[in-house]
Amino acid sequence: MNFQEIRNSQEAFLSQARNTEISARKSALRALKTAIQERESQIIAALYADMQKSEFEAYSSEVGFIYQEISHTLKHLDAWAKPKSVRTSLSLFPSSAKIHAQAYGKVLIIAPWNYPFQLLIAPLVAAIAAGNTALLKPSELTPNTSKVLSELISDTFSPEFVSLVEGEGHTVVPEAIDQYRPNLIFFTGSTAVGRIIAESAAKHLIPCILELGGKSPCIIDKSANLAVAAQRIALGKGINSGQTCVAPDYFIVHEEIKDAFIAKLKSTFYDFYYKNDVLIDYTQIVNEHHFKRLLGLLEDAKIIFGGKSFPNERRIEPTIVEGDMQHPLMKEEIFGPISPLFTFKNTQDIYTLIQNHPNPLSLYVFTADSQFEQEIVRNISFGGGCVNNTLMHLVDPNLPFGGIGNSGSGAYHGETGFHAFSHRKSVVKTANWFDLRQKYPPYNKKSLQIIRWFLR
Repeated sequence: MNFQEIRNSQEAFLSQARNTEISARKSALRALKTAIQERESQIIAALYADMQKSEFEAYSSEVGFIYQEISHTLKHLDAWAKPKSVRTSLSLFPSSAKIHAQAYGKVLIIAPWNYPFQLLIAPLVAAIAAGNTALLKPSELTPNTSKVLSELISDTFSPEFVSLVEGEGHTVVPEAIDQYRPNLIFFTGSTAVGRIIAESAAKHLIPCILELGGKSPCIIDKSANLAVAAQRIALGKGINSGQTCVAPDYFIVHEEIKDAFIAKLKSTFYDFYYKNDVLIDYTQIVNEHHFKRLLGLLEDAKIIFGGKSFPNERRIEPTIVEGDMQHPLMKEEIFGPISPLFTFKNTQDIYTLIQNHPNPLSLYVFTADSQFEQEIVRNISFGGGCVNNTLMHLVDPNLPFGGIGNSGSGAYHGETGFHAFSHRKSVVKTANWFDLRQKYPPYNKKSLQIIRWFLR
């Protein structure tokens, strides 16, 4: 089926209003969850084949994440979809007003390779909940997961409701935008590619939700509990070998605790990911291109610890380097297990460092000083983040997840995801029992007095 055929069939599906009933959307979500449960072992095996993700990591960050998202959506969908009554101004008397959530229509969801299952299915959950049809584009860099996804979608949904297309992104996506002509595009990936997609979408006035990346700072204040901080940072950086859009990208450590923090983080990395000097529970770099890219970024870097690579396994051990704003490591999102480390004396030093890469997708601050915490959270623009933790802000479906500026536009998860895939349609209903004559022409001084009173 080509894009034009998918477009025609999905538009026909939408015109028949076959997904407007909440019961139909819930049935689709239950069918999706059942299909995932039946193929759980295949999904986990595919993630291992593509990136050697451990079963724990594959379940917790990909499959289990989706179970939680679907369950949360099923529990709350009736309330989210119910028209919301709002107060009307006196000038509209005697009227009432409601906001209705209406599906955009056909949505195009484009997923990246780093969490190839979760980052395709999570937005699909929101799209289905809101009453849309969908065209899915998984990453070609994780072919085993893409194959399982293709079978799962085709076995669960008719193509007039949800279709999936595989292939090279630079070829498939432009054709999909031009021929499928979605009513909304949801893209997760790099800022550079996000700009290209937004530009293509703009030609057709297609709105976009862009979940991009950036260099997410991790600030460690001198008041921080270093033992706890090291564990939570090591997990946040080590999961998926740092190939996470919200992974701590670089560290900003108070100069008084630099050596203590480095020692604690090094020992924690070793406890977490080594057994008899062999890396364990540690994901591969996705392919040879990205492995060589990361090795290239390490050239001429001043390594504090780590730095060893294992070409046959496409792994690079957790590595910390001395921070240098002019080094290539600070010119792009690292997306790997390498972290530059900078120091600060005061908050102005922090602001100056972050201004080099404004609007990060995430920010993490470790501190026991509430005033310092409030100052950082209040004064720095970022998509979302944690205090005394990493990554956890994207786990809770009650919290919106998204970027700002260079790190993206729009947000999703839970109710925010439902609204992201819905047009909020305003409707005013006016009673017939009263109709003020002075609001109609011809106008006189009394008309103006009345309107001035209403709109004061």
